[in-house]
Amino acid sequence: MEIQYLCPMLMVFDMKESLKFYVDILGFEIHESAGEPDDVGWVWLTRGDLNLMLNTQYEMPDRPRHPEASRMKAHDDTVLYLGCPDVDAAYHELVGKGLKCDPPQVAPYGMKQLYLHDPDGYGICFQWKT
Repeated sequence: MEIQYLCPMLMVFDMKESLKFYVDILGFEIHESAGEPDDVGWVWLTRGDLNLMLNTQYEMPDRPRHPEASRMKAHDDTVLYLGCPDVDAAYHELVGKGLKCDPPQVAPYGMKQLYLHDPDGYGICFQWKT
């Protein structure tokens, strides 16, 4: 059995906000998308060998004014771990782009880790073995 890549899909509340985060801040590129430029409902993002899909939770105009709190809370159970050889440099770059996050810490098991959340509350961890 050959497997070429893994491409998780996250359900997002506001695609425009999510794209600002993943493209403008984290440096992903749009590989494919579905929908009109101002109303994209699905997108496949890549950054090097990384793959990630985003899909809207609600089709317009059915989207509520605000995200459902219970749904957002459940997103905290999902974390994307990204191998990042220079976690400190990633921290400084992200802070330089206006992202608010705590500095990296070394976990008891020897991984330097920088944790943050995307606009939908999904966890993201940049990490590397020290």
